[in-house]
Amino acid sequence: MIDRAVAGRVQPSSTLLGPGDDAAVVRVPDGRVVASTDMLVQGRHFRLDWSSPEQIGRKAVAQNGADIVSMGAWPTSFLVALGCPADTPVAVTDALTDGIWSEVSELGAGVIGGDMVQSEQLVISITVLGDLGGHEPVLRSGAQVGDQVAVAGRLGFSAAGLAALRAESAEFPELVAAHQVPTPPYRCGPAAARAGATAMTDVSDGLVADLGHLGVASGVAVELHADLLDPDPRLRAAAAVLGADALDWVLTGGEDHALAATFPADAALPAGWARIGEVRAGSGVRVDGCSWAGDGGWQSFS
Repeated sequence: MIDRAVAGRVQPSSTLLGPGDDAAVVRVPDGRVVASTDMLVQGRHFRLDWSSPEQIGRKAVAQNGADIVSMGAWPTSFLVALGCPADTPVAVTDALTDGIWSEVSELGAGVIGGDMVQSEQLVISITVLGDLGGHEPVLRSGAQVGDQVAVAGRLGFSAAGLAALRAESAEFPELVAAHQVPTPPYRCGPAAARAGATAMTDVSDGLVADLGHLGVASGVAVELHADLLDPDPRLRAAAAVLGADALDWVLTGGEDHALAATFPADAALPAGWARIGEVRAGSGVRVDGCSWAGDGGWQSFS
């Protein structure tokens, strides 16, 4: 299985020694490594009747890559650990591998190693390493009162797609596709760092939840404006059919892996970023002056 996963794959120049030994060796030009890990568990994070193995592989890489670019770095190397039942068809593991390599290759990165074990259900754990390129990392803790709050990427699409899948609706294939394979705005992360972003985070759990984490880390409050978060017409159309609130999807749906950041008040936002609010003194996240009364986003143990 390991041979099938690595045969014919191209490694980037940062990989000095790839799969095949006890450990990999990678080049670290900056002298620092940005690292993150995420796990996907069948039945909790994905369903094989809703997503193909190839889509699951791409999604696993995307959510990890988004964590790295939210620090202002660029993903260079991925370590993949796979657990699966003994009777898992080879076609499934091959498709997972193809999906993983497809997303990794788009980043110009490589899969440098990992692990494989038998388990009762399909589990994918990915660790990603990133390069800061000589810049300082953008943390959650740097937001200042008066900063503008901005986002890059889509909000609410994955949540809408999940709602369509749960309702067994075939009316919104584009939204379902957004849930199956997120498209993080990778290049917007390093661009924000170069533009002077004071704080940044990946929107993995939901905009309200993740800006709440940023606010706590920075000791500030975040004020959002609903008119600047106007849901996409495709979200409004789906919400009308599915009996949902499109703005709620935008505020609490996290698996699009958009980026949220704060910038100095007088800073010009880089391409791909749009202002949605500002940083104020205090604590919490407010929408149009009111504390958000709905669910803030994903809770791992709910």
